[in-house]
Amino acid sequence: MSMTDPISDFLTRLRNGCQARHDKIELPHSKIKEALTRVLIDEGYVRDCVVSGTGAERKLTVILRYSENGRSTIGGIRRVSRPGLRRYASASEAPKVRGGLGVSILSTPAGLLVDREARKRNVGGEVLCEVW
Repeated sequence: MSMTDPISDFLTRLRNGCQARHDKIELPHSKIKEALTRVLIDEGYVRDCVVSGTGAERKLTVILRYSENGRSTIGGIRRVSRPGLRRYASASEAPKVRGGLGVSILSTPAGLLVDREARKRNVGGEVLCEVW
């Protein structure tokens, strides 16, 4: 059976892995999941990612990050745009999360960008998720 929303599946696996205090999570690879993980690495929410395998058997392993006291660096993660209801925002309307303490990730013509980078480059797009 095919998956209707792989981004939502990725975010759920990430949320569950953090709550269960796993060191890493494994999931089927796709370019959008890898790009989303790279944005999370740049923002400091996850430690690293590794792509392994070839062809249809490629796996994406995301290594999670925790603070010194054992708490996850991801306090919360929420899907905004979904297949049944797409959400778009212009550069000036890119949503701020928790007063700037979190990030919104947008899918733009310039690739996946966080809200402040989208405002800086003056590009809008689909608001994929919010992380804080």
